[in-house]
Amino acid sequence: MKILELDFLLLIAAGALLLPLASAQSVPRPGDSASAAALPSPGAQPVKPVIYVRPDAKTRVHNYLFDAFGPYPMVGAAVAAGINQAYKTPPEWGQGAAGYGKRFGSDFGIAAVTTSTRYALATAFHEDTLYYRCECKGVLPRLSHAVISTFTSRRGEDGHRVFSFPALVAPYAGTMTAAYAWYPDRFDGRDGFRMGNYSLLAYMGGNVALEFLYRGPRSWLSRAHLNNRHGAPD
Repeated sequence: MKILELDFLLLIAAGALLLPLASAQSVPRPGDSASAAALPSPGAQPVKPVIYVRPDAKTRVHNYLFDAFGPYPMVGAAVAAGINQAYKTPPEWGQGAAGYGKRFGSDFGIAAVTTSTRYALATAFHEDTLYYRCECKGVLPRLSHAVISTFTSRRGEDGHRVFSFPALVAPYAGTMTAAYAWYPDRFDGRDGFRMGNYSLLAYMGGNVALEFLYRGPRSWLSRAHLNNRHGAPD
């Protein structure tokens, strides 16, 4: 367990080292001379510039409700509760339907607190909580972008990328709340930190899924009205 947490801290450090790459991938700011100088080569098709559009208040509210109380957190809580049930964690909650119900409520509550903290802090810091797919090509660059996006967000009207304090704090806010509010008394901050590591890794996995899974208008997720609102539209 300690080895996993050490590897995770090293991953955070690696993400911090990759921040310059994230900045290089951000949307060009209006009036940027460098973007104006990037002219297409002779005979090449003109490239349509990518323009960042900051989501309005209505979109942010819809995204929050979907992220916090939509089908994805429910399914995630159901799966996590099943795993905890199999491992009898915590054993004080017992087995059967009653034990599973407590675990489901706990995992769903952790997800709701995490998402609420992320959106509330993002609003205070004027950050955009959406995930934006990489403009690059190739598996490794796109994977790096997904990992980096776990610790960064877009800020301002031009959408420049910055290190995100809300994204880093939110997973631990949810698990710390559980450790001190409704978990058995033997759980403490160390358990909250350990569970927060798993929560942050799960968020990173969600970003990787958003990067590589197709979410076009003809996908089955779109037809079922289950497109993940945490991902920005292409």
